[in-house]
Amino acid sequence: MGSGKTTVLSEASDLLTARNIPHASIDVDALGTAHLPPTLQNNHLMYRNLQSVWENYAHAGVTRLLLARAIEDRAELEQCRNAVSGAEIVICRLTASLKTMQQRLQTREIGTLQNTFTPRVAELNSILDRAHLEDFSLSNENRSVTEVAHEMLVRAAWL
Repeated sequence: MGSGKTTVLSEASDLLTARNIPHASIDVDALGTAHLPPTLQNNHLMYRNLQSVWENYAHAGVTRLLLARAIEDRAELEQCRNAVSGAEIVICRLTASLKTMQQRLQTREIGTLQNTFTPRVAELNSILDRAHLEDFSLSNENRSVTEVAHEMLVRAAWL
């Protein structure tokens, strides 16, 4: 939270578009924005939604997919892999200082759940440190979003 995943996703998509490289980009969290009954697991439904959307893009001939999501453990990574079956997955972790991520979050989340989300920044950062699922990390602090997105695409071998 607050590392800039959605912002970098959007800029990476713009960079690919400027080069006429067909692709799709999805903020995975948006596919799971719901408050569900206790009998349903939000992540399960979110990844089912991702699978449906990916199948539609793949059917249209899209072979490149940018995703924004903080994947917390190997089980969730497997859910993601299953949802975008057949895709080669490269994970980039965006990093910034806790202070920067908390400031970004407080600017973005101005409503009811701000006090819940702010402490989650440090918790999620620790979870991601321990999980170490990324293929590479990029600092997303004191750099332009274009520079970060470009480096991500180069390191993922898309540019």
